[in-house]
Amino acid sequence: MTTLESKFKNMDKMWKYVIFAYLLFWVMVMGICGTASMVFNASPLTMRWLANLCAWSPTFALLIMFKKLRPNMTIKDFFLDAFEQKLRLDLLLLSTVAVIGGILLTVWVLSVAKQSLFSSFFSLGAYSLPLALLLSFLSGPTGEESGWRGYLRPELNNKYGFVKGSLILGVVWAFWHTILWFVDSDFAGLALILYVISNVVVMTSLVVIMNVVLDRSNNLFNAIWIHFCFNVIYSFLEVDIWFFVILSVVFALIGACYLMYHLKQKAKGSFA
Repeated sequence: MTTLESKFKNMDKMWKYVIFAYLLFWVMVMGICGTASMVFNASPLTMRWLANLCAWSPTFALLIMFKKLRPNMTIKDFFLDAFEQKLRLDLLLLSTVAVIGGILLTVWVLSVAKQSLFSSFFSLGAYSLPLALLLSFLSGPTGEESGWRGYLRPELNNKYGFVKGSLILGVVWAFWHTILWFVDSDFAGLALILYVISNVVVMTSLVVIMNVVLDRSNNLFNAIWIHFCFNVIYSFLEVDIWFFVILSVVFALIGACYLMYHLKQKAKGSFA
């Protein structure tokens, strides 16, 4: 057995899951979407449905590895437990305002800086509104969250603590998208570097927001909803690299506020 094989065999099963989720996503994107686009010249709507399928790779990885990841639990019990706790409408409302408000604030700042109409940065795109909403909901929000927040979040928090676990999950989640940065964006050079940094900052901030909410209402729908709120507004935007630069600053501030609130409440021994 080689040193590399030995290290992988002894690796924490949590990190094996992360590696598998990465590889599965990249293989699906290149294999399914790449083949559909280059060989079959698939329509934009077909490509969008296939992209949604690829977004489910963290859940597919979870289901494939489930017996090793949670040997004493059934898949049914895992999902029942994930959605068992009562939802808090105040937390959902606050998160909705924070996420959608953060994006709209970014657009407003960009419109002022460019002296352009606020509405000029939005477009309904090629799909009807109901279809656009459905596509947004059935991609990352429902496809990713069982793996990232349902399984990986508590594992990282237990191993590294709330703050460090949140930061690690943010980086893991962000770089899972690496292949999309090169095949699904038009940025290059300095703009690409700024885009990558923005992705890491924004996704880590979203993780902090999700984790603070889930710490008080441990129902996976919270993460699904926050993810959906971010994706659905983002899907109607037509912006340049400066949007992402401003967005990273805005969400870093929002994430910092959530984190400071969490730490303050923890210090008081209150989690209301």
